[in-house]
Amino acid sequence: MDKELISPSYGRFYPLVVKSGKGSIITDMDGNEYIDFNSGLVCMNVGHCHPKVVSAVQRQAEKLLHYSFTDFYYEEAEDLAQTFTEITPGHFRKKIYYGNSGAEAIEAAMKVARWHSKRPRYMAFIGGFHGRTFGSLSLTGSKPVQRRRFAPLLPEVTHVPFANCYRCPFKMTYPECGMYCVDFIEDMYFKKFLPPEEVAALFYEPIQGEGGYVVPPEDYFLRVKKLMDKYGILMVADEVQSGMGRTGKWFASEHFKIQPDILCTSKAVASGLPLGVTVARSELMDWEKGSHASTFGGNPVCCAAANAVIEIIKEEDLLAGAEKKGKYVMKRMEELQENCEMIGDVRGKGLMIGVELVKNRKTKEAAKHEAEEVMIRSWRKGVAVITSGNSTIRIAPPLNTPKELLEKGLDIIEESLKAVNKEL
Repeated sequence: MDKELISPSYGRFYPLVVKSGKGSIITDMDGNEYIDFNSGLVCMNVGHCHPKVVSAVQRQAEKLLHYSFTDFYYEEAEDLAQTFTEITPGHFRKKIYYGNSGAEAIEAAMKVARWHSKRPRYMAFIGGFHGRTFGSLSLTGSKPVQRRRFAPLLPEVTHVPFANCYRCPFKMTYPECGMYCVDFIEDMYFKKFLPPEEVAALFYEPIQGEGGYVVPPEDYFLRVKKLMDKYGILMVADEVQSGMGRTGKWFASEHFKIQPDILCTSKAVASGLPLGVTVARSELMDWEKGSHASTFGGNPVCCAAANAVIEIIKEEDLLAGAEKKGKYVMKRMEELQENCEMIGDVRGKGLMIGVELVKNRKTKEAAKHEAEEVMIRSWRKGVAVITSGNSTIRIAPPLNTPKELLEKGLDIIEESLKAVNKEL
């Protein structure tokens, strides 16, 4: 049916037909159960069908499904906006815009930045993923297939190297490199062909998601922000994957001690319901009435779910839990790395962890086929885990995954890694 009726543009990792989900377990049409190690593409941070989320959705659905927040007011959306001003980085006044997805949140940020600054250009990082709509796709620099045959995209978007220290584009080593990748932006871009006074904003993922769960050095973004501030360029954080407690903090930008001018999030914000949130310094959202809006953005059911998600994260202390569990996962993977030559790098924050596989540790040749084989074998044994980048296994279970399920899932992944490593 899917082959006959559904667009072939969807990329399926394996033939899993999900029928239901509860907590950290998903069940397929045949009754097989799987430990969810990808959280429904990092949307289910509080687990599947959390009772408090379900209850909030049911109560709101019985009261009001929709009346367009674009033209009128909802209490649920206002309450959520107030909470977002409190949990996002930065002790300054903020304003909120609601859309339906991460891509829409990015699109809104692009327009806010251009409207306020009156500057026509944007910057983004090589390896970053920001969505597939034409504006957000223009920022995306993750995989050729995402951009192929869609040109021309939005003009005046410049991509610069990201601090991927495992695969440094300059073949240098941190910290001896002196973070040359930041100096390179000024020396080779701003001083050669990209007028910095014409750049509205730099879009960044604190931890690159689709690019391979790439974690930069902790002082990297401080250096980047200092450079952007020098030229009056806004910093826009794409926290669609890394937000809502995934890394052990509300937002991953906090790990790098920066306060973005604009922050975008989605995915886990409403436990998988369609909601995108753009949070900006109050003075930046000075666009006029009617200049941007979304009929379904700020839907009351989605906002009710989001309010419940935030309450759950606070009540269950999931930020501390994600940090603790993440350290446990990292330790196990690093210990496995000692005897598993295929594991080239282990990196992450909280429960956003990447295990990059290589065919040879010296050459760092990506083990793409092997990563896919580990993924498939793990799924067949009961763990729904997926890849990112060229050959990275991403480990991102719900933040409230019980310890015994976390251990069982890791046992299965380790077993698959060891088996494929022997065949390499």
